[in-house]
Amino acid sequence: MADDLAVLRRQLGREPRAFHRVVVRCPFGQPAVTEQLPYDRNGEPFPTTYYVTCRYLVAALARLEAAGGVERWSEAARKDPELAASLERADDEQRRIRRELAAEGVERPDAGASLELGVGGAGAHASRGALKCLHAHAAFALARPGYELGERIMAEVEPPWPDSCCSAEAS
Repeated sequence: MADDLAVLRRQLGREPRAFHRVVVRCPFGQPAVTEQLPYDRNGEPFPTTYYVTCRYLVAALARLEAAGGVERWSEAARKDPELAASLERADDEQRRIRRELAAEGVERPDAGASLELGVGGAGAHASRGALKCLHAHAAFALARPGYELGERIMAEVEPPWPDSCCSAEAS
């Protein structure tokens, strides 16, 4: 884990916030997706349970977002009943996981409201199918296989992994 933390610091360019564990590794064995606690050590809410840390995936998903991916996938989630159901199940699963990960006795300045956030920090009353970012949906799909919407988003990342490790320590 100490090595993972060093890699995560390099990947993020900062100390990880609310880090719990690595849940997905790239083909080179480095952290690619982490699981975050719902609250950091200061009690501040962290809205995203699964977080993409692989620099390659972060950049590839940012390109999809810049090309209108959030709007396009939000529209698809609103219009396609299968994707809408997939998103609803993932949001429910996300809320369940957040409640399980929440430590007892941790100060919660939001009175636990953030435990009810869906994938990517979407509120329970968010516009149906409105996605906030593709990174969170891709991370959820990688961490929890079977999330159809996230898997379709990930299918647009070609190739899904780089040819060489993007997280190896620079020489």
